[in-house]
Amino acid sequence: MTPQPPEIFVDPASVYVVMINEVVPKDPKEDFYGSAGASYAESAIALFRQAGVDVSSVSDLLDRGIYLTNAVKYPKTGYAVELSAIKRSLPLLEEELSRFPNLRVVMLMGDTAKKSFNTIAKKQTGKNCIPSGATYKLRAGEFYFGNVRVIPSYIMTGGNLLIEKSKTQMITEDIKKMMEIILS
Repeated sequence: MTPQPPEIFVDPASVYVVMINEVVPKDPKEDFYGSAGASYAESAIALFRQAGVDVSSVSDLLDRGIYLTNAVKYPKTGYAVELSAIKRSLPLLEEELSRFPNLRVVMLMGDTAKKSFNTIAKKQTGKNCIPSGATYKLRAGEFYFGNVRVIPSYIMTGGNLLIEKSKTQMITEDIKKMMEIILS
């Protein structure tokens, strides 16, 4: 199985935020930078709109310095994300994050994103960036990786957004917080 990193050109210096979702979809056309109407892109755009951010496409997000990616670059083969897929994806995610010299915020959208980012942080600093615990409790904390603010949140794609309205509300609050940081 080959990895599916985002196939998008972006000026690395123009990126201020990286939002790390959990895992690529089975069909690359459904990813953030896939085809028009891609499910991942539509989910992200809807969340930004609910947060009061006037966007209509992932290009609008890129224009604002917000880059979307997935921690795991291989589609799930079962219900859960396989640990082997996380491990294989870590070097790709680490290299991807290293491209952005003006990064101010990393949003970790779900537990797999948090686990992946913590593994990278631990490799570089010897300790996790985000402590263990429930996301709803961690959201109140302020976490940094060097000078970069790291915000733990919830997965921003999939049917869970239709079912768990409270998580959708918390994600939009986290997006608002992120927007305040990059606009200050």
